[in-house]
Amino acid sequence: MKIASRYLRLLDPYMEGPDVMHVQERLLQLGFYENSIDGVYDEGVYESVRSFQADYGLNPDGIVGPDTWNAIGLDPNKRYPIPEEGYTLDIDLERKILLLKRFNETLETYPVAVGRPETPTPVGEWQIIQKTMNPGGPFGTRWMRINVPWGGYGIHGTDTPESIGTAASRGCIRMFNEDVNELYDIVPLGTPVKITGENITGRILDVGVAPGQDVFTVKTILTELGYYEGEIDGIYDEEIKEAVRSFQRDFNLIADGIVGVNTYNMLQLSRDQFFDIREP
Repeated sequence: MKIASRYLRLLDPYMEGPDVMHVQERLLQLGFYENSIDGVYDEGVYESVRSFQADYGLNPDGIVGPDTWNAIGLDPNKRYPIPEEGYTLDIDLERKILLLKRFNETLETYPVAVGRPETPTPVGEWQIIQKTMNPGGPFGTRWMRINVPWGGYGIHGTDTPESIGTAASRGCIRMFNEDVNELYDIVPLGTPVKITGENITGRILDVGVAPGQDVFTVKTILTELGYYEGEIDGIYDEEIKEAVRSFQRDFNLIADGIVGVNTYNMLQLSRDQFFDIREP
């Protein structure tokens, strides 16, 4: 899933903003950055990004574009306190609408564009953890990032307003610029975002596939079943491939480490049986 907010790079004057701060925080957590978290993309951040890119097999150009955004990822444990204002965002993928609520009262309904079937919007309960004004280009006039742990998903404006009301994005929620401007001014950081709807990709999972919720789900199931002990994120790497092989061998499947229809079905069946057994 190759999604990002604006591209970050070394410029004169320096780029500043919460997205820069997020990169600094993640690089600090990953051991590539030791300076202050000030939201300024200076030479220190530039060199830290280049070191990170080199270690992760990316082009070490010091530019935080889609691939680098996804590799850096989000901290899945990061949570903001629920704001006292009481706002929530409910996004219905089937109806392609976003509901702005306050204490369960619907204040406004906005039409949106959602992810295409091959790049679906991640269902679940999230929070807004980053807000950026005027990201430009395909992100329109406002960007609000949500804390999905396997990629840079957000609610943003658009330079293709004709796409609103369709399944057209790479997983983000697109809004008319005038609508996202209004919403941006209302909801604070930490606002809960609930996304509901079908999210079946049918992808074949192997090393090198784009990060996604389906990978996250496979890792979650294999963790519950005792086959996987690594980080639960959306990246299909060699560690999860070996866990899949072990699972496949135990269930008389072809042990190729590739998650196709048969492995999907057996994972779901095993999970259902596991929880049935555990019920009192």
